[in-house]
Amino acid sequence: MNWQEIKAGIHPLDAQAMEQAAQYQHALVKPAGSLGMLEKISIQIAGITGQVKNSADKKAHYLFGADNGVYAEGIAASPQEFTRLLMGFYSQGVNCGITVLCRQHNVDLYNIDMGIIGEVQGDIRRIKLMPNGTNNLAKEPAMPRDIAEQAVETGFNFVKEAIDCGYNLISTGEVGMGNTTTAAACIKAALQDYDLHCGVGRGAGLTDEAYARKKQVISDALAMHRPDPNDFLDILSKVGGLDIAAMCGMFIGAAYYRIPIVIDGVIAISAALLAYRFQPLTKDFMIPSHVSEEPAYQLASQAMDLKPLLLLDMRLGEGSGCPIAMGIVEDALAIINQMNTFEEIELATDYREGIKA
Repeated sequence: MNWQEIKAGIHPLDAQAMEQAAQYQHALVKPAGSLGMLEKISIQIAGITGQVKNSADKKAHYLFGADNGVYAEGIAASPQEFTRLLMGFYSQGVNCGITVLCRQHNVDLYNIDMGIIGEVQGDIRRIKLMPNGTNNLAKEPAMPRDIAEQAVETGFNFVKEAIDCGYNLISTGEVGMGNTTTAAACIKAALQDYDLHCGVGRGAGLTDEAYARKKQVISDALAMHRPDPNDFLDILSKVGGLDIAAMCGMFIGAAYYRIPIVIDGVIAISAALLAYRFQPLTKDFMIPSHVSEEPAYQLASQAMDLKPLLLLDMRLGEGSGCPIAMGIVEDALAIINQMNTFEEIELATDYREGIKA
């Protein structure tokens, strides 16, 4: 894949469509700006699609599973086999967080094995670029550069597939024991100037000893591998994960193919940040769902100037914030699609002259 051509093929939001959407919002029967983020979402999506009225009636969530060699360093609390077991639950329709929320919000769930140790049962796409997961980044680069590139291409191609299937809103999530370590490492590599002692969280829960070990592993790995902060593939290959790489590809693909994409928590936003490092325009196609409790999330969202929709104290992963946020996106589009204007109901607007929103 020619990344320079992909980068050049990502264009800014359609300013004319956004202005038309903003004017139409102003004409609706409500005080100007009174629906806040709901108005901003509809204007953003107008800029993505080039049309004022849009739909989010067909939604898809792509959940990438991958194991991480760095698990061997004692940086995760849950057994490593949970990656395989949980992905099997999702793939067999067991009522886990993401399956319940996707069903609740009419979101089609696609499960993808990027590199899970062992065989996953159920309805799953088996890509398996590294059958035993990534290498231990504490001792060697997480994966060869060509594998990192293949993983990014996988996510990129899923966006094209989603559009071909008629989806108009997509999101992405992950499962992989130890991936808050890879996410924090990727964010640190991309941003450089943050203190690991403040920017690394406990993930799904750690003892004080394991928490200290996690921060030390990330610090040592970054010093050893010295990933180039301006090269997203170098960061991924040295300290990333197959799940993060695939999600990064989806964020790039969403901008290239012009479809809104919802971000979940810290793992997903690490992938979004790498996409942003590749091409800053990608962030205009992202809709952040919720504020993750992981401190690295705050750093990444601030770096991209993204404002999440929800504050729910969530830290489950799986992309569990995405179906909830997708419901809000649908609400935003319902407002601009269905709400009457002052003119349609013959209500005077003279009183609004000079009023500031």
